[in-house]
Amino acid sequence: MSSRGESGNAKKSTVYIALITAIAIIIGSVILGFNSSNTSTSANPDLPNAGISADNSAEFSILTNLGEIIIEAFPDKAPLTVNALASLAQDNYFNNTICHRLTTEGIFVLQCGDPTGTGTGGPDFYIPDENLPQPTENNYPAGTVAMANAGPGTSGSQFFLVYQDTTLGPNYSIWGKITKGLQIVQSVASQGVNGGGSDGAPAQSVTIESVAVTIG
Repeated sequence: MSSRGESGNAKKSTVYIALITAIAIIIGSVILGFNSSNTSTSANPDLPNAGISADNSAEFSILTNLGEIIIEAFPDKAPLTVNALASLAQDNYFNNTICHRLTTEGIFVLQCGDPTGTGTGGPDFYIPDENLPQPTENNYPAGTVAMANAGPGTSGSQFFLVYQDTTLGPNYSIWGKITKGLQIVQSVASQGVNGGGSDGAPAQSVTIESVAVTIG
């Protein structure tokens, strides 16, 4: 094949990759939301603060019915999010709650943090968006922990655990990464969605029994 032909094919390949990435971002930008039923939630609240500064380290130890998942939090990059979630955890907000949603096609996440287990619940405040990634391919790599939302500036308590590299619209605050227990989420994903399909309650139920926060 001539160098001109190779160049043309390379250009076509680049265009195809860019198009696929763009489509994935468009789809992902609306797929990880939730329907908020709390109409009294304030968009600019006095957020709860666990006293974690940008200079601190913070670790969330999530004890589930399947084992422990440890998250290294990013208080330097997402201080409002980390402090709000740490405060909720200290108040036992996440205790005995289920991870209500698994997605296994296009995006690869397990969504948790809703005390109602319905996908509509959350606290009485919204957290502003923080630490949003670039709109690039695999901008939410495996191990990423980010916030679900119902639109810009509407994060509450629902978060998702990425178990396989995922491309999304850059709309979800990244606040930590899984340092232990990723295989637990991957095992849940391997068992699929309850009743089949690619989006819904996981076939293997996941219950958060407690969340401990260690501040260093």
